Amino acid sequence: MQKQQLKGVPIQSNAEVQALFGQSDAFLKIIEHDFDVRVVLKSDNIAVLGENLKKVNQVVTVLESLLHRIRKGEQIQATDVNYVIRALDAGETDILEASVAESIPVFSKRGVIRPKTAGQKRYVEAIKHNDLVFGIGPAGTGKTYLAMAMAVSALKSGQVNRIILTRPAVEAGERLGFLPGDIAAKVHPYLRPLYDALYDMMSPETLDKYIERNIIEVAPIAFMRGRTLNNSFVVLDEAQNATIEQMKMFLTRLGFDSKAVVTGDITQTDLPTHKISGLADAQEVLSGIKGIQFIYFSKVDVVRHELVQRIIEAYEQAAPQDVRRFPTESAQSKE
Repeated sequence: MQKQQLKGVPIQSNAEVQALFGQSDAFLKIIEHDFDVRVVLKSDNIAVLGENLKKVNQVVTVLESLLHRIRKGEQIQATDVNYVIRALDAGETDILEASVAESIPVFSKRGVIRPKTAGQKRYVEAIKHNDLVFGIGPAGTGKTYLAMAMAVSALKSGQVNRIILTRPAVEAGERLGFLPGDIAAKVHPYLRPLYDALYDMMSPETLDKYIERNIIEVAPIAFMRGRTLNNSFVVLDEAQNATIEQMKMFLTRLGFDSKAVVTGDITQTDLPTHKISGLADAQEVLSGIKGIQFIYFSKVDVVRHELVQRIIEAYEQAAPQDVRRFPTESAQSKE
């Protein structure tokens, strides 16, 4: 039998212990199960006991990272616990740095909006300091939601005069024609996720007023043709479904005092097989241009149900990615 290893993590109050362990010790059980250790509450610290010193040290890092979040006012959830564990396993060295990321001055129904992963923090910082940012990565990494939160923040602070949110309506042919109603009613199902995010960040009355006054516009990408978008924060979502022609048209709409964020997952394009994704093309054509930054998310940044990360891993193993189209983690680190 190996010698029992012991490490302590200082605590400041019973309240932060309750937040750290979770309701009915739900978070504690996740940590103990994943690392095969035992965590014991002492009078002034949390003791971590286990036979493997490396795992004991890893648990100490996990607990310290989560305590950083709690002491910054965050209400941690199971997804946060799982993220910290995944990040540690993936060798994310800035795990503690990510846990003290500044919040975005926009409140949702779930409270303050704050980057929850190292990738999300890099993304928000890139949006702050660049006029055009591409957020590329798998579902559940917060690409669209954080971009829209930054847009709402810019509008409220007076940095821009309006927000424009757009998506490709990839079935703009036969299937769309069979839907009832006028063109607005036909494209509404494609834009519904954007409305849902907006309703999470502001009251229905405020949003309806902004839409009526054209301060916030949600429209298919085809509606961007021929326009110049000045003093605007523009978000192109699901950009993997934009053609090369649509992507070029969208990017050349950007006017004075405007920002644009383009989000998408190149592995989930719905374009016909003979069509090249405008997002995949843009990351090659625009690479290295000053003022444009590409942020790549990975499965480590997934903040949805834990199963989402496992699903992504399964698909990665089943179909190895094209290195040219999908940068590896080593390539991503250079961005």
